[in-house]
Amino acid sequence: MKQMILRGGGLETLELQDAPSAHEPGMGEISIRIRASSLNYHDLLVASTPGSVSAPRIPLSDGAGEIVAVGPGVSGFSVGDMVVSVFFPDWQDGPDGPSNFARVPGDGIDGYARELITVPASWVTGAPRGWSAAEAATITTAGLTAWRSLVVNGGLKAGESVAVLGTGGVSLYALQLAKAMGARVIATSSSDAKLERLTALGADEMINYRKTPDWGSRIRELTDGRGVDHVVEVGGPGTLAQSIIAARDNGHISLIGVLSGFSGEVPTAVMMRQQQRLHGLIVGSHRHQTAFIAALEATKIRPVIDQSFDLADLRAAFEYQASGKHFGKIPVLI
Repeated sequence: MKQMILRGGGLETLELQDAPSAHEPGMGEISIRIRASSLNYHDLLVASTPGSVSAPRIPLSDGAGEIVAVGPGVSGFSVGDMVVSVFFPDWQDGPDGPSNFARVPGDGIDGYARELITVPASWVTGAPRGWSAAEAATITTAGLTAWRSLVVNGGLKAGESVAVLGTGGVSLYALQLAKAMGARVIATSSSDAKLERLTALGADEMINYRKTPDWGSRIRELTDGRGVDHVVEVGGPGTLAQSIIAARDNGHISLIGVLSGFSGEVPTAVMMRQQQRLHGLIVGSHRHQTAFIAALEATKIRPVIDQSFDLADLRAAFEYQASGKHFGKIPVLI
């Protein structure tokens, strides 16, 4: 079978190679013909950072495909079923998620940049009915992060307001989820052309943050001085101060991204005075994903897909992702 490996980190260390086929499924295991993955910022960091992995690593944390063999003791899955991976394979349920990436595919352990894999059946969930593998592969990281941010942690209700930052996969899923649940959405981007596309997806108000660097105050103005109930904060230190301004008193801010860096100053006095809730999170559990997929089927939401790349062109896919030109998810077809 074909697989991509990363030798030590750095896009120049990506290498497509032939590898032995996956082992036959044992007790509780399934074999999956992987058809697609999708790129996340986490994958880009792992692939582009020298020394990010200590040994050859198969990258990519998202994977979707059809089951080709089922081992003994497996129930609920059959050959031919479309399935999608979970980000934390050991976090099945409960409130306490892992605090590191030691068991995350594509990082601490081998990921899904390969044609065939045998894993415990608990490492996957079913995919939404009628979805392609490329669509399903967007669920694992981006989709589930948006779901946990707004629904699991945020308790989003109809009539509330949500601010989403940029046009990456998490933000677009958050926009769609918020609109499907009856919320008002204010979206930001540095591109007027992308803002027009956000309007088409249902955003109620748009802000070009390059033209309006004090966009937190602009959000306050658009909400009659109140601020939004939820901010899906994907930027990190470069945007968090504006998110604190944008959120209402006692509002909810989900800190889920580090696009602008890993550390920085936080206006803690403002946040304290406004009694806001800042909640850091990384994706979600198996149970969260099962609930999210049920919601996707009920709401008929479909992911926003950008340009696709073949596995052999994974380096080009990462370079395109790093350019910031994409709108939505970038599938990798395997």
